[in-house]
This record gives sequence, structure tokens and C-alpha cells, in this order.
Amino acid sequence: MEQYKKEFVEFMVECNVLKFGDFTLKSGRKSPFFMNAGAYVTGSQLKRLGEYYAKAIYAHFGDDFDVLFGPAYKGIPLSVVTAIAFSDLYGKEIRYCSNRKEIKDHGDTGILLGSKLQDGDRVVMIEDVTTSGKSIEETFPIVTSQGDIKIVGLMVSLNRMERGLSTNASALDEIQQKYGFPANAIVSMEDVIECLYNKECLGQILIDDKLKAAIDAYYEEYGVK
Repeated sequence: MEQYKKEFVEFMVECNVLKFGDFTLKSGRKSPFFMNAGAYVTGSQLKRLGEYYAKAIYAHFGDDFDVLFGPAYKGIPLSVVTAIAFSDLYGKEIRYCSNRKEIKDHGDTGILLGSKLQDGDRVVMIEDVTTSGKSIEETFPIVTSQGDIKIVGLMVSLNRMERGLSTNASALDEIQQKYGFPANAIVSMEDVIECLYNKECLGQILIDDKLKAAIDAYYEEYGVK
């Protein structure tokens, strides 16, 4: 496992973004783990988050793209901090773009904020996590309606490695099958378990045998076969 992945797992725990317990997801599934990217709140946390995204995007897609597109709302700060990190780490100026939930009819009008999309733009979409792919379903037509746009791929922070809502494939695989571009994550739950199962992290064991059994049971029911 790449070092940045191990560091990112510990970073999620440190920021109280990755939690373990009993959670009810939007999908209605009962999950023993939960990720909330809204818990990244300080300047130093956001700076590091952008660096992890930039490293993962560079590892999967290189730097041959023009725009980072972050769907509203959580994708907006993600696209901004990652564009900054990409400039710092790789010396490449990447524009950021996001959609608005409501079309603005005065001043900076339209459905987009940040950089306008142009014919020939190559776009990487960026999100926190996806379980059903619903946000991509909403934003894909917005991006592609702006002109001759090529979507290079999608990057999320955590691959939950569970079935999507419509097929037995994972949510990320569903996106690739439906839209034709690759969908990747900084880390997967397999990486998380490798890093944390019966191993001390920040002075505690977060995934002990009991929690590991609960995670295994969850994947027995909802995991990708």
C-alpha cells in the first residue's frame, strides 16, 4: 500500500471523519462505519485533504486535464483545495468549477461557479464519497451540456466497496459502466481494514475482533460479490 494511503486513513480518524459504530445511511442500510467529509473544518485539515486528493488524482490520471469539477455542496471546497494542492505539488495550474443548486440570474449568472467550461476541456470530477451515484447522475448532464467536454474520471476519498442501488456492481463500477469514465478512490475500505484491524491508531484499537465481525457481516449482505 502506498504511504499516502496509510497516512490518509489515519488522517480521516484524526479528523473524526471516519467513525465506527451503528449508523443509518441515506440508502437505509445499517452500517458499522460512516464517513463524513463535513468534519474537515480547519485550514490545516483542508490543506492536507487537498494534497491527498491531488496525489491520488495524479497517481490515477496524471496531469493531462484542465478542470476539477466538484458537485455542490461538498464538492465545492474539495475542488478548490485540490486545485491549490495540484499547483503546489506538481506545478500545474488546474481550474476549478462547481455547479449551483439554483441558477443565478444576476451578476455572475448561470448554473456554474468558478471557471466556465470550454470546448475541449478535460475534466476530473471530485466528490467525498458515493454510495448510489446519485450526485453524478445530477451533475453529469450539467457538465456535458456546456460544450465538447471530456470527463477524464471521478475521484472520491473512500470506496465503500458495497453494491450500488441498482446492480450487484459497486457504486464506482456502476458509474464507470453507465458513463464510460473511470471512478477511483484515495482509499478503499479494504485499505482501512488493513491499516486499522487490531492495530493501534492514535493510541487506540479502532477495529477489534467484534467490530471486524460486524463489518464482515455488513459486507456479506451488501458487499460486492
